[in-house]
Amino acid sequence: MTKITAAITAVGKYVPEDVLTNSMLEEMVDTNDEWITSRTGIKERRILKGEGKGTSYMAIKAAQELIDKKQLDPKEIELVIVATATPDMQAAATAAYVATEIGATNAFGFDLEAACSSFLFGMSVASKYIESGKYKKVLLIGADKCSSMIDYTDRATCIIFGDGAGAALFEPNEDGLGLQDEYLRSDGSGREFLQVKAGGSCYPITKEVIDNRDNFVFQDGKTVFKNAVFNMADVAVKMLERNNLTKDNIDWLAAHQANKRIIEATANRIEVDKSKVMMNIQKYGNTTSATLPLLLADYENQLKKGDKIIIYDDKVKIVMGIHTNGNPLIKNNGTLCQISLNKCRLV
Repeated sequence: MTKITAAITAVGKYVPEDVLTNSMLEEMVDTNDEWITSRTGIKERRILKGEGKGTSYMAIKAAQELIDKKQLDPKEIELVIVATATPDMQAAATAAYVATEIGATNAFGFDLEAACSSFLFGMSVASKYIESGKYKKVLLIGADKCSSMIDYTDRATCIIFGDGAGAALFEPNEDGLGLQDEYLRSDGSGREFLQVKAGGSCYPITKEVIDNRDNFVFQDGKTVFKNAVFNMADVAVKMLERNNLTKDNIDWLAAHQANKRIIEATANRIEVDKSKVMMNIQKYGNTTSATLPLLLADYENQLKKGDKIIIYDDKVKIVMGIHTNGNPLIKNNGTLCQISLNKCRLV
């Protein structure tokens, strides 16, 4: 019996129109462009504005772009997963609402919440549904409205995060293309170093919570940075060794876009040339669950058949890789005619 693997066959993205630049942040907190750029690599980030617009708004937009490019009937989608740290609301799945709004009326949906690792874990989950042989089309969306949990008087966090969404369609493949290997780990012992303390069952929202600003993101930047560099580099090395890969036959590194220095430190550890490192943090900042699908969407034109891509996260010990075996995006008079990432192979 032919083994079924999961391939990414289409991608889509959405980022809000409103831009928050470093110079604008200079007017809000005690910081400056040189300081932000040198420490994070970020020049600007996108902010979703508008009454009642939440994560689902961006997720729907990203999914719709994918559907349009793929010329996909949304009724063929069987599962919608929204990877997010900022769902629209508690106890009502954002994914179910997104599925309805995009016309995926034959699908079921659920949210997957694992902070910055949400999309990477979602890739594993989506692949397992495909590999089971029971599902043919699984839509995974990474989306976060980070601005909804940022204190814009806290210069340690307001410079880092932005809003955005990216989507990927998973379909079965019988040619050996698709997810090949994954190394998934998590460590909850350090959650006090990066968290939104209030809003969950431990610390429900109260006036005291709001007065203490516990409903916003807190980050111990130095501790997070140190652990991220160590863990990301280790798992990148492990993935190369487990799959008999070297720096020479890796075409791309696709890292969670948390900090330019973290990403470059990993590339240096495995001696991969910087031209192979996907980077868009300068445009969007850290969009949490959306960083990886935004990378795939932004680099779609540059991916070619047979490319090997390692996809990884920095907050927990996670690594995946991807082999794209697709056609480059073909443009005809400015119109998208064919989508890349057709038959991706993950390593």
